[in-house]
Amino acid sequence: MFDLSRVEIEAILKTAEGLRTERKEGKRTSNALEGKSLALIFEKPSTRTRVSFEVAMLELGGNVLSLNRNELQLGRGERIRETAKVFSSYVDAVMIRAFQHSTIQEFARYASIPVINGLSDLEHPCQTLADLMTMKSYKNSLAGVKVAWIGDGNNVCNSLIGGCAITGMEISVACPKGYEPDAKIVKRAAELGCEVNITEDAEEAATDADVLSTDVWVSMGDEDETKSRKNAFKEYQINEDLIQAAKEDVIVMHCMPVHVGEEMTEEVINSDKSVIFEQAENRLHAQKALMLTLLN
Repeated sequence: MFDLSRVEIEAILKTAEGLRTERKEGKRTSNALEGKSLALIFEKPSTRTRVSFEVAMLELGGNVLSLNRNELQLGRGERIRETAKVFSSYVDAVMIRAFQHSTIQEFARYASIPVINGLSDLEHPCQTLADLMTMKSYKNSLAGVKVAWIGDGNNVCNSLIGGCAITGMEISVACPKGYEPDAKIVKRAAELGCEVNITEDAEEAATDADVLSTDVWVSMGDEDETKSRKNAFKEYQINEDLIQAAKEDVIVMHCMPVHVGEEMTEEVINSDKSVIFEQAENRLHAQKALMLTLLN
């Protein structure tokens, strides 16, 4: 997330907001990226990332290729460096959804085209762009907004910490011991003046929060820890009691997929506090804005 400056994020969000307005007015096509091609490489399954990137590129007049790792020679042992160099001669940008953050880093090191992190074990920056867009639309300004993250200090949490630090927001993370966000990211946030409050008390984090956000208790790749994780996070559910601790106009966010009755109750999901479906829609607009920024 720290690859983007505050000015760059603000520009992307402004573009995304304009694109959202245009689309709602029925203006869904553009030739801005005509002749440009985007390759999507998936090591992990995807709903929102895949669909939003594909639709974004197509609505901007470009071409998109969605590829599973096993459809490539990567799945048969070809090195990342050779793959990156070949892709650089075929397409204009690559989005990678990988198990290991190092995979994306190595691909970017040897590619001569933009390489986008569509999700790794460390971060999920594209989700954060959509999250910032959602928060801004409800809170008007991001500066000074208090965010409470409830649950696993995972990749989504890490990127959100970065987004908060860059845009001048406050963030508290409530998680069980042993599930804290990445220490290097917390340190980097502090260097930007954002002290990340990490607590084991969900109510403490939620007190006077403008935004409550969470993610699944068991992320892809952690399935072998399902039982222990569900036990560890059982006190970290966003429910009506937790909402009462936050500000009256709090919004509730979840990057989805949501496991109803675990990290969030059915009542909260369908309440007027929940903005999770708008948040998901904003993935499309934010991705469009990112593509225009990188390829125009």
